Amino acid sequence: MKILVFGNPLVEEDSLPLRLLPRLRKKFTKIEFREFDSSEDLHKEGRDLVILDTVKGIKKAQVIEDIGSIILGKAYSLHDFDLGYNLKLLKKIGTIDSVKIIAVPASKDGEEVFTDLVNVIERIFH
Repeated sequence: MKILVFGNPLVEEDSLPLRLLPRLRKKFTKIEFREFDSSEDLHKEGRDLVILDTVKGIKKAQVIEDIGSIILGKAYSLHDFDLGYNLKLLKKIGTIDSVKIIAVPASKDGEEVFTDLVNVIERIFH
């Protein structure tokens, strides 16, 4: 069991998953939490992915399983191909079968999110 953890420690609104990692590792000792910097190598992680990432516009931790519901921005260069683009591409070419994105809100404090996050992870893995 593993969860791929995305985030940017240098950007406050995108750092919550990384800031929660020590507590998550302590709480879920049988789950491997792997920090993942770039979505380019997702195809090497198996056909069924579980990802922890920050999502704008949500109020509490939740699971997103419908890749089609991911809203993509305009891509003007290769730097604009983010996780959403890569997941949709991998699904379209048949490299992955499923993805569960454990989404945490961008604007919440870690203490408020941690309890919801624990409940979401327990539902996925139990």
